[in-house]
Amino acid sequence: MTAPLPPSGRISIPVAHGQLEAVLREPPTPFAAAVVCHPHPLHGGTMNNNVVYRIAKALGDAGAAVLRFNFRGVGGSTGSYGDSVGEEEDARDALTFLAARHPGVPLWMAGFSFGARVGLRVGAHDDRVTHLLGVGLAVTLLDFAFLAACTKPKAFIQASKDELGALADVERLVAGMREPKRLWIVEGASHLFPQHLDALERAAGEAVAYLRSQP
Repeated sequence: MTAPLPPSGRISIPVAHGQLEAVLREPPTPFAAAVVCHPHPLHGGTMNNNVVYRIAKALGDAGAAVLRFNFRGVGGSTGSYGDSVGEEEDARDALTFLAARHPGVPLWMAGFSFGARVGLRVGAHDDRVTHLLGVGLAVTLLDFAFLAACTKPKAFIQASKDELGALADVERLVAGMREPKRLWIVEGASHLFPQHLDALERAAGEAVAYLRSQP
């Protein structure tokens, strides 16, 4: 039997370097168990980022169990920045924790900005993960070419004025990917979606519904 969650949902996940600070929300019978990864640790990214929170909320409102966590060296997580490699290990550890807590439930991976790069890379190559959700693809700074051959259902949300990922570049990237895939655009928003968080959450809800429709 899995241990009951504290009312706050705040937990610590044991890992090789110590622990990952996390927040877990779970309904009685989730349709999926999703990990949500946060932006760059060296630029203020945490699991409490507004965009990460809204992605997690959309997933939770749809009926998924949702785990957002701090990468190593952030908040109450031990360790130090791992130059993406370490953060990918953290994401896999988060998946392993969810898989053990919800055996037989499909695993999804989601992320925002740097977290999208980490989460989608792990999710694309981990056979346990069935569906992918990426928000704010920072294609100017990060390489997402690994998604081209991924046949898992993929949903993306991009700000129309994202300064770290020009819309034309993201559209070209998604066009080159294999199906199934879909891209949502939040008009007028920049990378952090200021003044557009409600529109982002609506898009995330639509993206989750789309992903649920894909086997």
